[in-house]
Amino acid sequence: MARIEADLEDLTARARIRDAALRQIGEHGFERATIRGIAEAAGVSSGLVRHHFGSKQALREACDDYLLKEIRRLGDETRVDLTPADVNPVGSALTAFGPYQRYLARALAEGWAAPLFDEMVRVYEEWLEEVDKARPDPPYASRRARATVATAMSLVVPVLYQHVSRGLGVDLATREGAHLLALTLLDIHSHPVLTPETAASLREALEKIHDVTPPPRS
Repeated sequence: MARIEADLEDLTARARIRDAALRQIGEHGFERATIRGIAEAAGVSSGLVRHHFGSKQALREACDDYLLKEIRRLGDETRVDLTPADVNPVGSALTAFGPYQRYLARALAEGWAAPLFDEMVRVYEEWLEEVDKARPDPPYASRRARATVATAMSLVVPVLYQHVSRGLGVDLATREGAHLLALTLLDIHSHPVLTPETAASLREALEKIHDVTPPPRS
């Protein structure tokens, strides 16, 4: 029994260190975050951090792996309850990350977490596959292209975290901020800016300007 308790304590310490690293790297960036600072935030010694992860690079990789698993889990949950009425699954995932949004923003902006972006695109693509079934008009671009761009647009929110929070008048990491963000996204997605006729006209003009053949639809 003593060995089991020790193992549980060990896992708890590892999780605390990982969570502290997510916050510290999110706030300071990978280069400025330190093992000592992460250890202090986790309430452990620097030696314990190195015992569990070996190096700051390995700790960052563990943080990336954790977020990747969370994205996959959220994607699986979304797929189970998926309906065309759902709005922006990537936005929902970002909301669920709460205080870790800043880490995600740095990871993507600094270019070290391509698998995280690719997984979000996959989740969005699966959502679009269901939504497209109820779409009355054929899409202009492929599902992959739309999922990629829509994911990038959604990720602007955590990248501009402070500005969006200031503009909304509430911290996005709070329950109130998450609710207001979801409500705003719902309003944007449910009220198109362009009518189908205007969109068709603009698309025709765009193709003439660039002299291109319309991309295949899916």
